[in-house]
Amino acid sequence: MTPANAPRLTALTFDLDDTLWANRAVMERAEAEHYAWLDGEIGHANDFPLEEYTRRRLALGLEHPLRRGDFTWLRREAMHAMLRDAGHDDEQAGHWSRAAIERFLALRHELTPFPEASELLDSLARDYRLGAITNGNVDLARLALDHHFEFSIAAGEWLAPKPDARPFLAAMARLGSRPSTTLHVGDSWKEDALPAARLGMQAAWIDVKGQGAPGPVPAGVHVISHVRELPALIARLND
Repeated sequence: MTPANAPRLTALTFDLDDTLWANRAVMERAEAEHYAWLDGEIGHANDFPLEEYTRRRLALGLEHPLRRGDFTWLRREAMHAMLRDAGHDDEQAGHWSRAAIERFLALRHELTPFPEASELLDSLARDYRLGAITNGNVDLARLALDHHFEFSIAAGEWLAPKPDARPFLAAMARLGSRPSTTLHVGDSWKEDALPAARLGMQAAWIDVKGQGAPGPVPAGVHVISHVRELPALIARLND
């Protein structure tokens, strides 16, 4: 719930993956196809299947907890070490690990925003300042939605992935807004809704799976099922 005397919103911050587009199929395709491409180039997958690459990435994240959210770094470094173990020298391993991550990122950006996303953001940008905060390695500048936002914070590359408060605070500083006048929109309960609420922000939590909140809903957190419901929520908040 929102207090009756709450100030009007001036700014919105958005998560990206699974908030403005469905991301699971995108990532599954990018993972499979970039690995198959690399196997076609150097024939490594019989000895080092995709599951081994995944295991190494997860292990590397545990070894380097500060880099746990820097997914591009984890991918590149895990691939480099794996290719060294496959018999490639350091120069070859570096070349092919960089090539593989570039192929992955190209595929990762072949995505389709929700049909209403562009028009929705265009409408919101007339009245509010907009920023993006993502834990993923999507580069908003490579997408058609980029022009709607003043900036995008790649929190993992900052070594401060959500739910860390720092990317939220940095976003509000850039937007010139206060927590009470900022609405954060995202699909993760732990990484979007709860940290925003702890800072005193309003939060629109997108219940993608339709299973309801996994715990008590804090003050200032509003449950919606899709980003298309955002205008109606904002109208209620500013009423």
